[in-house]
Amino acid sequence: MDTVRPCARARSRLLLLTGVPGVGKTTVIRRVAGLLAGQRVAGLYTEELRVAGQRQGFRLLGFDGQTGLIAHVDFPKHQRVGKYGVDVPALDRLAEATLAPDPATAVFLVDEIGKMECLSPCFVAAMRALLASNNTVVATVSQKGGGFMAEIRRREDSPLWEVTRRNRDQLPARVMAWVKDPRGGGIGDQDAEH
Repeated sequence: MDTVRPCARARSRLLLLTGVPGVGKTTVIRRVAGLLAGQRVAGLYTEELRVAGQRQGFRLLGFDGQTGLIAHVDFPKHQRVGKYGVDVPALDRLAEATLAPDPATAVFLVDEIGKMECLSPCFVAAMRALLASNNTVVATVSQKGGGFMAEIRRREDSPLWEVTRRNRDQLPARVMAWVKDPRGGGIGDQDAEH
């Protein structure tokens, strides 16, 4: 079964996607954004920065065009995740600019609620405010990690779907079905168990 937790029967405004690193969570989010063309989409996604085939860091891109380099192997290591120094002020600025609740926005897409992003108190506060709003949110969340990541994964009011190599190509359409009908959209036979 590729779903970790099926959709709650009550109206949920949050859909969570999780999976191992590199499985395609960001690709799913970007494809959903493409399927939402013509509607107002907000939020952000991550992009690897590679030099000569080697990952050197991560860039955060807002669906409104804002960008920022948030982590790099050459950044100071006082705030770090693995070999990357993290620019927390850059994360703060992007979170405040891209995650403010907005009733005119059809869907917020957030990639990702991960260890790097959670170093930013502004990111966590912005996500809390967004999740308390009436906005629809589709977000990826790290499979591991405590704190805010664990809190988000434990939410009983939202479905938690696992992205796998087997299902990742079908997930954008399933996410769109959920966006249209959160009480049943996107749930296939393999997800019907509770």
